[in-house]
Amino acid sequence: MITIQGKGASTGVAVGPLYFYQRAKSEISRYQATDRDAEWARFEKAQATAIEQLGALAEKARKEAGDEAAALFEVHQMMAEDLDYVEAIEDKIKNEGLNAEAVVSDIAAQFAEMFASMDDAYMQARSADVKDVSGRILDILTGVAQGGIDSPVPVVLAADDLAPSETVQLDKAKILGFVTSGGSGSSHTAILARTMGIPAIIGVGDQLKAEYAGREVIVDGGTGTAVIEADEATRLRLMQKRDEQLKHQEMLNMLKGKENVTKDNQRIRIYCNIGSVEDVHTVLANDGGGIGLFRSEFLYLNCDDYPSEDYQFEAYKKVLSDMDGREVVIRTLDIGADKQIDYFNLPHEENPAMGNRALRICLNRPEIFKTQLRALYRASAYGKLAIMFPMVTSVWEVKEAKKMCELVKKELDAEGIPYAADVEVGIMIETPAAALISDRLAKEVDFFSCGTNDLTQYTLACDRQNNDLGRFFNPHHPAVLRLLKMAADNAHKNGIWIGICGELGADLELTETFLSIGIDELSVSPRAVLPLRQKVRETMVAAVREKLIGDILSDQTSI
Repeated sequence: MITIQGKGASTGVAVGPLYFYQRAKSEISRYQATDRDAEWARFEKAQATAIEQLGALAEKARKEAGDEAAALFEVHQMMAEDLDYVEAIEDKIKNEGLNAEAVVSDIAAQFAEMFASMDDAYMQARSADVKDVSGRILDILTGVAQGGIDSPVPVVLAADDLAPSETVQLDKAKILGFVTSGGSGSSHTAILARTMGIPAIIGVGDQLKAEYAGREVIVDGGTGTAVIEADEATRLRLMQKRDEQLKHQEMLNMLKGKENVTKDNQRIRIYCNIGSVEDVHTVLANDGGGIGLFRSEFLYLNCDDYPSEDYQFEAYKKVLSDMDGREVVIRTLDIGADKQIDYFNLPHEENPAMGNRALRICLNRPEIFKTQLRALYRASAYGKLAIMFPMVTSVWEVKEAKKMCELVKKELDAEGIPYAADVEVGIMIETPAAALISDRLAKEVDFFSCGTNDLTQYTLACDRQNNDLGRFFNPHHPAVLRLLKMAADNAHKNGIWIGICGELGADLELTETFLSIGIDELSVSPRAVLPLRQKVRETMVAAVREKLIGDILSDQTSI
């Protein structure tokens, strides 16, 4: 038996084979093939597999986001079968005798450069397509799994950590739990695990070893312990713990349909955070009252080029339609910092968390911002939409963003395209600057939503992605809580509502505090809805409000 200790990032117990995430190989081997016909057959087999995969992705996209979303994969299918492309590869393999990987890599570069140099914008866009299709074929030839998992059975996924662009491509049906060497409680791997409601352990360092691959592992996300090939007593204990947790979940399920109201009749809305269209079913299954944060950047991370207005419209429309009148708050594009996208061609920054990110990119590149806003307002005709701007630090930024909203509405009016007249516009309070001027910002918007992950990071000057700073990254720090109270007070003075959409919203140790300072909405991972509802219904706010607010404001508060 081997015990690995890390930090629990998502509670629960899971058991299954340990599987190491597979990344694409950066170097392509180059050699003379001994059998040219056999090498050509290798390519044809990989090509056929790629076409089959793209067909499956097209159908999945069509079900989740409509025909426009499926069109991208259908274009890639056609590219994989393009006669000029295929003949160029065949010629190079059979006449020069190079291995298939080297040939596909060479022809991809040649075709991509050719398309990029054309004057026609449509043909220029094919440059990215040929790169993507060729990359898929190369992954198949080199044995790299699409989405990082090539297993016939569900697995416990092991990795150093996963980037947002990697998490979005995972086949989530094959994941029982996570174990990562690095990461933090606010890393995207941890957030994904909590959204999926599966156990996750982070920060195990060099305890993960390649020779453990394929062995049975039991993951306890509550204690941060992973046990490989557990002895009988340990296995029995952990399986009993899993059974108890399942029974507790059954008990929580009895709270579905109940109100989020305290014993002294204070109400709060409990919404959900999601990152994809397919997460909506989890929101509904867990009785979320709405969506308090739809991370729209994951639509961009899942594309090889800027997603079109129609592509985004179909995705937003589906979320709003599926939520059937429940409120959906969609955050505008929030990339930069830890979420990088190649086709944005953002320059290297020494400190990207404080650089060109989120609303700053949108204001600097209005054509991208306008496309997204048009898609959002068009989709608003199909449900109850609210739009939220991230990374705000000043009033002028909000005014500029609102001007773009007005421009988009005027264009839609002129084109006769319907949209809802009651779309609320809000901002994220995730910088100390925004909290400190929240009295002024509240006069410009309809609501605040506090992003506590970044608010903690910027307030404490503590990188949320750096696992070595774990004990310094303290979301309970009185400075963070004071900023939240300040924002709440200023929101209510100006007649707007305030929510929390950061991971802190699900922290049951702070539920009484949030109720005491008047938070109107908590948006959490779907699996956190029912435990949070239970906590709210057990609370008597009046009995603790004065003390808790006093603790936040007191100079004697422990830091």
